[in-house]
Amino acid sequence: MSFEELFDASYERVLQTPPEVPDFFEAFYRRFLMSSPEVRALFRNTDMAVQRSMLKKSFFSLLAFYASGNVDDVLHRIACLHSARHLSIKPYLYDLWLDCLTDTLRAYDQECSDDIELAWRLVLSPGITYMKFGYDHF
Repeated sequence: MSFEELFDASYERVLQTPPEVPDFFEAFYRRFLMSSPEVRALFRNTDMAVQRSMLKKSFFSLLAFYASGNVDDVLHRIACLHSARHLSIKPYLYDLWLDCLTDTLRAYDQECSDDIELAWRLVLSPGITYMKFGYDHF
């Protein structure tokens, strides 16, 4: 099975959350907010329900970038917004973001393995690299 197929199957599993359990993206944000005082400060005045909705949309842009190699308007807008000129989201925070995402993956995908975690990292890394590059360039 290819890394892309591993990612796709895993992503489907993490989205199938029982109603009594926080959904994957809510659990991710809880973990991400607990990971660093700097992260908590960045989200201090954020409506997290809106933020989760935005993450779901931007997540598709990350996946589309991996699949096509083309940057869509959503990903470019987010990279510009996160750049040093605007929100100044430091590039190293994307590594923390990805670590928290894969930690959440391990909690939500009962079939998670090192290969599946690697698949997630490989699929998301091109878009994350674009975001990091944009810090000084957009």
